[in-house]
Amino acid sequence: MTLDWNAFTPWTALAGGALIGLAATMFVLLNGRIAGISGVLGGLLPPARGDTAWRVVFLLGLFAAPWLWRAVTAWPPVTIDAGTSATVAAGLLVGFGTRLGSGCTSGHGVCGLSRLSPRSLVATLAFMAAGFVAVWVIRHLFAG
Repeated sequence: MTLDWNAFTPWTALAGGALIGLAATMFVLLNGRIAGISGVLGGLLPPARGDTAWRVVFLLGLFAAPWLWRAVTAWPPVTIDAGTSATVAAGLLVGFGTRLGSGCTSGHGVCGLSRLSPRSLVATLAFMAAGFVAVWVIRHLFAG
């Protein structure tokens, strides 16, 4: 993936991070649940009676948010330098790691760390280390 550093706007990144923090805080205060995306999605498989509506609305909000942003401004240019098979493999590995780690980066990194969870600290450090190693291996050992 290529990032256009000339188009990087720290204020929109800061605003986005603040909105994620606010949304996670509101979600736990108003719903009593952690806003971990994998947990919200995983709770639909199989769906528990009476526990489906809020999960579906939450996920619909995730899918609607970029389109609402698009109504306000243009999407930033993004170039993905990986093929379809590499992208699918990466997605499957992330999904497997999410199940293995009992949560995703939003659940552990955003919500767990803010609650000072030691388990989330270890999980987040493991996510980050695995990401660093994966990038190094792909760029240095498999580079053509």
